[in-house]
Amino acid sequence: MSEIKGTIVDVRTRAEFSGGHVPNSINIPLQEILEHETALFEMESPVIFCCASGGRSGQAAHYFQSKGLICENGGGWMEVNFKLNS
Repeated sequence: MSEIKGTIVDVRTRAEFSGGHVPNSINIPLQEILEHETALFEMESPVIFCCASGGRSGQAAHYFQSKGLICENGGGWMEVNFKLNS
């Protein structure tokens, strides 16, 4: 299993997250992400955003990169999970 550095933040809805997610990831739905800006800057970097396909996580990554957060779009959560288990 690969060791990932940083924090995985899943921006899908709580219902989507409860249906499956990357172990030890944190769920912050995209519609609530701005309420957690301070917490995101306190997380171990890089922050790796993921969602179902990479669209919502791309929005989050783009926004927070513009704010100076060390982060990236990990894409779909199953891709991130696969990378962790390869």
